[in-house]
Amino acid sequence: MLAFWTVGGVTKHMVGVRLEAFSDNSGKLQLSLQEIIEWLTAKDEELSEQLPIGGDVGAVQRQREFHQTFMEDVKSRGPFIYSVLESAQAFLAQHPFQEPEETLTEGKDVSPRRRILNVSRSVWKQANVASDLWEKLTARCVDRHRHMERTLERLLQIQAAMEELAVALDQAEGVRDAWEPVGDLFIDSLQDHIDATKLFKEELTQVKEGMKHINDLAHQLAISDVHLSMENARSLEHLNSRWKVLQGSIEERLKQLQDAHRDFGPGSQHFLSSSVQIPWERAISPNKVPYYINHQAQTTCWDHPKMTELYQALADLNNIKFSAYRTAMKLRRVQKALRLDLVAQSSLAEVFREQELQQGEHVMDVVEMIHGLTALYERLEEERSVLVNIPLCVDMCLNWLLNVYDSARNGKMRVLSFQMGLVSLCNADVQEKYKYLFRQVSGPGGLTDQRHLSLLLHEAIQIPRQLGEVAAFGGSNVEPSVRSCFRLAPGKPAIEVSHFLEWMSLEPQSMVWLPVLHRVTAAESTKHQAKCYICKQCPIKGFRYRSLKQFNVDICQTCFLTGRSTKGKKLHYPIMEYYTPTTSGEKMRDFAKTLKNKFRSKQYFTKHPQRGYLPVQSVLEAEASETPCSSPKLPHADTHSRIEHYASRYVNYPATHIQPLQQRLPPFSLAPLLPSLPHPLFLPSP
Repeated sequence: MLAFWTVGGVTKHMVGVRLEAFSDNSGKLQLSLQEIIEWLTAKDEELSEQLPIGGDVGAVQRQREFHQTFMEDVKSRGPFIYSVLESAQAFLAQHPFQEPEETLTEGKDVSPRRRILNVSRSVWKQANVASDLWEKLTARCVDRHRHMERTLERLLQIQAAMEELAVALDQAEGVRDAWEPVGDLFIDSLQDHIDATKLFKEELTQVKEGMKHINDLAHQLAISDVHLSMENARSLEHLNSRWKVLQGSIEERLKQLQDAHRDFGPGSQHFLSSSVQIPWERAISPNKVPYYINHQAQTTCWDHPKMTELYQALADLNNIKFSAYRTAMKLRRVQKALRLDLVAQSSLAEVFREQELQQGEHVMDVVEMIHGLTALYERLEEERSVLVNIPLCVDMCLNWLLNVYDSARNGKMRVLSFQMGLVSLCNADVQEKYKYLFRQVSGPGGLTDQRHLSLLLHEAIQIPRQLGEVAAFGGSNVEPSVRSCFRLAPGKPAIEVSHFLEWMSLEPQSMVWLPVLHRVTAAESTKHQAKCYICKQCPIKGFRYRSLKQFNVDICQTCFLTGRSTKGKKLHYPIMEYYTPTTSGEKMRDFAKTLKNKFRSKQYFTKHPQRGYLPVQSVLEAEASETPCSSPKLPHADTHSRIEHYASRYVNYPATHIQPLQQRLPPFSLAPLLPSLPHPLFLPSP
């Protein structure tokens, strides 16, 4: 019993000694760990206090030096921290605990084993905290160092870029300050200044990219929570302000130059202001369409004063009974007034090519029309060596084209419309006009389909329509004419130019006014050695009409076209038209025909009527009426009287002065409308 106690006392004494030694070692370890935790926590707070990073190079460089010292301090502490953590790892290896989640309480009844487990758990916690703080601090130090390096690099880039941009802006502003006022520049030099300003703008592309780059760098710094210093921010704002002002100056300069070039340059409408005289003034609506102000009457109108006079003069031709001739003679006056009778078709084609007016369905604006017309009349003056009042001709021709194809004054017109109006009235052989117009609507293979032919005929019919004569030519619906033409190529989806020329040679009703215009032109200078059967004019000037029923009966164009007759002298049909002097062969031919017709009755001519045009079935047709034709025969007298009756019903639209922007009907309709007479055309051919 004593021995046992003695052995137990020794054992108990040894356990106490071991516990005391364990407590000393663990206490020192825990103190070291706690010291490390407190030091790392303080350093982490110190690192946080280094924010924010400065916004200029000097501040960042100072912060980087301070952070370098800070990192060296942390680095020097590293061996001690690693040593303590290794000691903790060794301690925990000697004294492991298997119940990390178990809560162990201190007290007198706690066994030595429990005490050792509590100490081990405490060391484990402290070691984990110290290790995490150390890893976090070292990672933050590295990130902060990299952040400072990137920030310093960007700030150096910003600083260099601002210095470079300041120099570039100084030079650009020097160029801007040397600009002459636009009002002091010569008109001929405006285009050169426009080109120079555009080149200057292109040269500043590098400045523009530099400003974008420097602003992007500042934005990247702001995203990374680095804001430029007050000085740098002011410098950047000043550069942006200078650049914005410079850009505005360039745009304003370019706008002033372009406006001046448009208003006063070679392609502007300014030179057209001389086309009118006091009290008239030429003005321009917002869509560039001209209108005219009469300051004396305080009125405005779309039509040029000279155009108004021309339309009033056309009313003198309303006594012509035959629509094709009435229309052709009015167009002849328009042609002369616009000087288009001097313009060759080759010149027109060249102008269309130079002005890039090849796409028929492309839409032109008024400025493009003026450019084309100006080039046309300048070429006319140069080629013909004639004095041309270019402002007046351009303005009048533009006025007429707008009246025909843009009576609502929208300021837009198809290229095909522009071409049709000018080609129809230019000086060229009628066959060449047909070929040229067909090419404008034909495809690569020289063929055109019904749709494109409809476009061509639609543009053509607008010309007599503007004169109020459209009903006489089959109305505005061109589909019957298209079908009539395609009958020459049955079953084919497209026609060739030969088909079109063959159809046009028949002088179809919708287009007959064009060949008649050419005959009117050819007849103007013709003199016939004959006496008029009615008015006794000798020689007969212009058209000459010879009866193929009576011998030695010739009629001048005035008497025939106006239906004048002499009491007791009845006109007998058929009649032949001449617009060139007759030859001996033609005289013999006419004598033979007259002799043959002497033996034919009136009923024969009633049963065998002949027309001088190809009638086109349309919605306007109600009956067929006879006309003098290329055979050549005249209608019966009752048809003459019916034409005169319908002609007396024409409607006049006065050239009323209106506000320029108000949409209105064309201010004219000087020709008779024939709403119910299908074929009032008397179209003899030679």
